[in-house]
Amino acid sequence: MQNQMKRNVTMQDAAYWISIAHMNERKDGRPSTWKREEINTLIDRIYHEQKSDLQEFFSLKAEDWRHIYGVEETQLEALTEAKLQATNNASLVESLFKQGVELIPIFSPDYPPTLLDNAGLKYAPTLLYIKGNKQLLQEKSIAIVGSRNASANGLKFTHNVAKQATEGFKVVVSGFAKGIDRAALDNALKYIGQSIIVLPQGVLTFSTGYRAYQHQIAEGDVLVLSTFHPNSPWSVGLAMARNPIIYALAQEIYVADSSNSGGTWAGVNDGLRKGRSIYIRYPETGEKNANKLLIEKGGIAVDINGERME
Repeated sequence: MQNQMKRNVTMQDAAYWISIAHMNERKDGRPSTWKREEINTLIDRIYHEQKSDLQEFFSLKAEDWRHIYGVEETQLEALTEAKLQATNNASLVESLFKQGVELIPIFSPDYPPTLLDNAGLKYAPTLLYIKGNKQLLQEKSIAIVGSRNASANGLKFTHNVAKQATEGFKVVVSGFAKGIDRAALDNALKYIGQSIIVLPQGVLTFSTGYRAYQHQIAEGDVLVLSTFHPNSPWSVGLAMARNPIIYALAQEIYVADSSNSGGTWAGVNDGLRKGRSIYIRYPETGEKNANKLLIEKGGIAVDINGERME
C-alpha cells in the first residue's frame, strides 16, 4: 500500500489532508459520524483502490461519494464541511511550511511502521505533523513512562534505562510531561541520544519547547510530533489522547512509576489488553505506587536497571 502514496505532501495537498484528518473532531460537541478507522479506510480506497488522490476526491459530488466510495448518507454532511474547510486552510498550511513543519499521512513511506503495526487502521492517526529529523520514526524505539510526581527510584530507573537505550542506539519516545517523561527526554539527550517528543497539543502551539530544544532539533537529535489540529492548545483531554500514541510509537515500553489511576495506569492497562510486552519497575518495600498491581495484571517485572527479574 505504501508504494502508492507520495512521500511528500505539497502545500496544495496539505489543505485537503488537514481537512480529512480532523473530520471526526466536531467543534459543536455533537458526536462525529466518522470514526478514525473509517477515515483511514476511505483514504486507502481513494489512493489504492481508485488510484486517485484527495484533490480529485473532494472535486466529486455527494452522489459520487455515495456510489463510488459507499459513503453513508449520515456521513455526507461532515465530508461537505471538510471540503469547505479545505479552501480555508491556505493560511494555516502556509504557517506550517514556513515554520518547517512537515505532514506525514498514513500509508506514506515515511509513516512509522511501528505506529501503524501497533495502532492498526482502527487507531492510527491519519496525519502526523512533525518538525525535526523524520528518520527517527524509522529507528528502534523505547518509551519510558510514569507519574508526573516521580519518585527518587523512578527517576533513577529512568536514568538507567534511558542511558542503556542510547548506548543501544534506540530512540527514546517522550510525552514531554513533567516527571518521568521529561526525565526520559533529558537523560537521552544527556548521553548524546535521540528522542521523539509527542505533543499533547498542536504543533504550532509549542513555541517555548521549540526554543528550548532548537539546537537538538537542528542537529537531528529531536523530532517533535503531534497528531492534533495544528492550533490546538494543551488540554487534559489531548494529554490523555496523546498517551496511546507514545505507546504505539515504541517497540519497548518501560514503566518507572504508576498510580492506580491517571494516564500511565490507563495506558499500561490498554497496552496489556492489546498484548503488548510492558516492563514494570519492581518497587522497593514501602513504596507507594501501583507497580505491583500492573505486574499482577501481566506486566513484566524489571529491576532498577530495567533488567528482567525471575
